[in-house]
Amino acid sequence: MIETVASVELPVEEHLLIQKNRIEPEIKTGKEKRIAIVTGTHGDELEGQYVCCELNRRLAGNPSCLKGIVDIYPALNPLGMDSITRGIPMFDLDMNRIFPGSDKGPMSETVAAKIMEELAGADLCIDIHASNIFLMEIPQVRISEGTAERLVPLARLLNVDFVWVHASATVLESTLAHSLNTAGVPTLVVEMGVGMRITEAYGNQLTDGIFRLMKELGIWEGETAPVKEPVVSEDHHVEFLNAEAAGIFVPSAAHGEWVRKGQHLGDILSPLTGEILQRVQAGVDGLLFTRREYPIVYNGSLLARILEVKKG
Repeated sequence: MIETVASVELPVEEHLLIQKNRIEPEIKTGKEKRIAIVTGTHGDELEGQYVCCELNRRLAGNPSCLKGIVDIYPALNPLGMDSITRGIPMFDLDMNRIFPGSDKGPMSETVAAKIMEELAGADLCIDIHASNIFLMEIPQVRISEGTAERLVPLARLLNVDFVWVHASATVLESTLAHSLNTAGVPTLVVEMGVGMRITEAYGNQLTDGIFRLMKELGIWEGETAPVKEPVVSEDHHVEFLNAEAAGIFVPSAAHGEWVRKGQHLGDILSPLTGEILQRVQAGVDGLLFTRREYPIVYNGSLLARILEVKKG
C-alpha cells in the first residue's frame, strides 16, 4: 500500500512528495515486527533503487511467507533524485545532516522530523547508500563503536563483505542513522557500489541479506540464500592510499581483492608525456575495500583503502 510520508508545496509549481510502500502479511495478528528500508537520502546514490525494486518483486512473488511489516522508502530526497544531485536542490543542504529535524523549523527540518516520526518504533532500519562517482565500495555496513555491541551481530547476517566499525568521534550526530539509533531504532548503514550507477550483483547480494535478516527477526518464513561471513574491522587498521601526483589513475588490482604488502595496485600516468608519475603499491596485507573509479586524480586524491588483515 502506497502511503504519503510528507507532502510540501514548493515555489514555481513544484512539489516535494515522500512516499513509502507498506507491505503487510496476508493475515495480521497485531503483533507483527516491522523493518524499514530507506534510501535516496542523497540524490546521486542510486544503488538502493535496485534493492527496493528487487524487494518489492520478491515479496510480491511469495506473499504467504511474509509474517511481518516491510516499509520501503525509495526516495527520502525526491528532489535530489529527480535532479541527480547529492543534496536538496535550491536549499544547498545535505539531507543527511539535518536529523532529527524539528516540526517548528524550516521546510527541510520539518520533513526530517516527519521521517523520524514515521520510522519510530521500527524493529530495524536499513539505511542504504552508495559511494560517490569517484570511488567504488564493496558492500559494507558502517557502525559506530558506541552501537557495535548491538549492531554487529545483525550486520553479520546482512550478506555484506565488510563491517567497518568507526570511532564514535567520527560519527556525525545529525545523520539519520545516528538519530534513529539514539531514539532506540536499531539502524544499519549500508554503503556499496559507486555514485550514479547501479551494480546489480551488489543489489542482489544485499537483498539476499535483507531476507536473511528478516527471517532472523521472524518477519519472513520463506527460503533464504546462504550469507557471507563478513570481515569485521574491530582492532584492525585501515590504510588510506592517496595520489602524489596529478594525472590518470589506471588500477591493476581488482576491487575487493586480498592484496599483499608491496603489491602493485595501479599507476598514475601523465597524458601529456605518457610517463608513470606514481606506481601505487599496497602498504599492508589486507582487503582492498575501496578503489578509485573515476580516473582523473590530483595530488591528495583518495585512490584506495585497505583493511589491514592477514588472511589465514
